[in-house]
Amino acid sequence: MSMLENYLPRTEFADYEDFCDNLVIEVPEDFNFAYDVVDEYARVEPGRRAMVWADDQGNHRVGTFGELKELSDRAAQVFARQGVRKGDMVMLILKCRFEFWPCLLGLHKLGAVGVPATHMLTEHDLAYRFEQAGIRMVVTFGDSQLDAAVERAEHAAPEGAVLKMHLKGEREGWRQFGEEMAQVDGNWTRPEGEGATHNADLMLVYFSSGTTGQPKMVAHDYTYPLAHIVTAKFWQNVRDGGLHYTVADTGWAKSAWGKIYGQWICGSAVFVHDYDKFSPAGTLRGCVQFGVNTFCAPPTVYRFLIKEDLSAYDFGQLGYAVVAGEPLNPEVFEQFKRGTGLELMEAYGQTEMTVGVGNFVGMTPKPGSMGRPSPLYHMFLARPDGSRCDPGEEGEIVIPAEYIRALGMFTEYHRDPELTAHSLRGGIYHTGDVAWQDEDGFFWYVGRDDDLIKSSGYRIGPFEVESALMEHPAVMECAVTGVPDEERGHIVKATVVLARGYSPSEELAHDLQSHVKKSTAPYKYPRVIEFVDELPKTISGKIRRVEIREQDEA
Repeated sequence: MSMLENYLPRTEFADYEDFCDNLVIEVPEDFNFAYDVVDEYARVEPGRRAMVWADDQGNHRVGTFGELKELSDRAAQVFARQGVRKGDMVMLILKCRFEFWPCLLGLHKLGAVGVPATHMLTEHDLAYRFEQAGIRMVVTFGDSQLDAAVERAEHAAPEGAVLKMHLKGEREGWRQFGEEMAQVDGNWTRPEGEGATHNADLMLVYFSSGTTGQPKMVAHDYTYPLAHIVTAKFWQNVRDGGLHYTVADTGWAKSAWGKIYGQWICGSAVFVHDYDKFSPAGTLRGCVQFGVNTFCAPPTVYRFLIKEDLSAYDFGQLGYAVVAGEPLNPEVFEQFKRGTGLELMEAYGQTEMTVGVGNFVGMTPKPGSMGRPSPLYHMFLARPDGSRCDPGEEGEIVIPAEYIRALGMFTEYHRDPELTAHSLRGGIYHTGDVAWQDEDGFFWYVGRDDDLIKSSGYRIGPFEVESALMEHPAVMECAVTGVPDEERGHIVKATVVLARGYSPSEELAHDLQSHVKKSTAPYKYPRVIEFVDELPKTISGKIRRVEIREQDEA
């Protein structure tokens, strides 16, 4: 059994149009994922597998729903004993440690707000987040350097300090999570009255590390997990009783997309690989060893996977693979298909929502296309005046007014009404992403509005040039930006990370330029090529083209 039937009256659709017209997700009053999904599984089928956790030292464990109910009850007690109350902000910096799941579920049960964060945050990053969110408590995985950075940053919190807890170690002023869990009895009941949670209450806040500007606080309410039914069932194609693996740190919103909510509602367990350093070979071995059925990763990961010898792995149980996070270059699509037989099903979304555009189950993907709009949001492409674009015409991806408050959409940019109002100007939600739509209704990504290059009167989207470069075997990763030029306004520049076995040279640069001229319109070729060891990225792995532009302009 899965929980899907409780929330989705109909699970099978004849085609995409039927899916868009007739998808209905039932939203109960006062829905709380921890109680209504996890605890319900524990009541009906306590031994049901929820998680398979493994680290890179060879350790692994299976977590059941019965175990997660008990652990999350204890975690709720631990937080409450420390003085955390409904509505308090609690930051979780736990990488992919097993304890992240009991902690997050415990916060849901208590009504406190989870603020997942990455371990790569600096003291400055932490101070900004402590101040902006009003962080009450921090739970870390127990790294001494990270814990020291928390201590140096906590002065920015509203009370000048935060409650501090870690998974391991002895440190003055810090409580040890395991010891605290051992001191409570797990006797926790669902709060009623003022302590009860309601659908509109704040449940999660993600600091969205955009490619420009300071991170935004994206707020989601208690109905957010239900929208991920579309993510898991109709995009990732998870199986009831199966095992799904999304490659993501728990500090990223991608973790909410693939490591807990939709997968569990739809009856699939989640695979968690807790590693210190990403290894393409390690990822492939984990999929084979533990029998992963469905797989999701950002394009960056697939770019590394296709450089491995995929023929050396038995993908017999892996039946479906999806991709999101950044646009997927068609060459990566083709190479992965040749190596595994699987077509990558791309999707587009933001921290502010769930899947907005996707290649959903039953659709035939077009390599390089994001797919078609989700029935949750009915996205369209808009001109600057808000009118709809014609097929083939570039425009901003937006959500119409009637779907701005749809299931899964963020409630606000927390504590920033001006930014919230700006994103909703003209009565539509503005994503800031530019695409065009073909005659079949498929969306094709062009780039962020502020990443587009204007050269000699042409508008050039970086993605098309990057896709052409990715076809060359010498290119591992690349970023295309505009460089100021007196004659043309801007010229196209490619910043390139080379694959193993290739070295920078003037000859190779000319070869890459010639390749782009042949693959796309000649005016788009990069007149400047810079070879680098790595590209500047956000903490969530997205390329920061703005940083490259700033360096060039300086």
